[in-house]
Amino acid sequence: MFQRIFGLFGGKGAAEAGTSGGARSAQTWTSAHQGTFRASFAEPNLTEAERQLVESFSDLYYRKIDNFRGLHTIVLSWMGYEMFKCPLDLWVYQEIIVRERPDLIIEVGTYKGGSALYLASVCDLAGHGEIITIDIDPTHDPVRPRHPRISYLTGSSTADDVVAKVTEVAADKQKILVILDGDHRCEHVLQELRIYRRFVAPGGYMVVEDTNINGHPTYPEFGPGPWEAVDLFLAEDNEFYADRSCERFLLTMNPRGFLRRR
Repeated sequence: MFQRIFGLFGGKGAAEAGTSGGARSAQTWTSAHQGTFRASFAEPNLTEAERQLVESFSDLYYRKIDNFRGLHTIVLSWMGYEMFKCPLDLWVYQEIIVRERPDLIIEVGTYKGGSALYLASVCDLAGHGEIITIDIDPTHDPVRPRHPRISYLTGSSTADDVVAKVTEVAADKQKILVILDGDHRCEHVLQELRIYRRFVAPGGYMVVEDTNINGHPTYPEFGPGPWEAVDLFLAEDNEFYADRSCERFLLTMNPRGFLRRR
């Protein structure tokens, strides 16, 4: 079995290297190696007791970021660059990117660029896509990764000049994935939803991150935030719905946040 798998990627040269003792050669991964399996997305069907268990663990998992012992559950490193994410949400992003093959990913909330680099890395493996990532704070720009698929844009995600630039970049793109992870105040997220919906084609996704805060189920002291913004947006825009099949791993920082356009 090992020889079959190794030979698939190494070809004749790799097989010969194993017998000759010479340096091994291997093909570079390309999108041509991409498989055809697509994971089955299904909305979790939980009992009330199971739901409470999931929410209790989600609250514990999120709050441990502030633990005095420094158990940083959501402080992740991707290729040496920092980000705040749940690994299971990143896995869902990978599946969406491979399945939907977006031409452009619009990310609001760059921080140190770790998540943008992760998205770019998946696009590299898929052989398709680019990222434009927006942040109002340029403080971390010196440490952000430089990657040919990533473009950085400094400014407010709702400012006219920023939206105009995004519109320019998106003009020739057919499939666009939007990820909103900036200012989490309800009124700001709602404004972003109203602006960035225009970039999402039918069947595409607009993801609102951190809908778990303000007691859904964690950080109840935050006040109205992304969850409440999603409520208001879905009440006024019936072209989008919360695709809860993206929550099949149960632990997520974005409950009801994976919005799909009909």
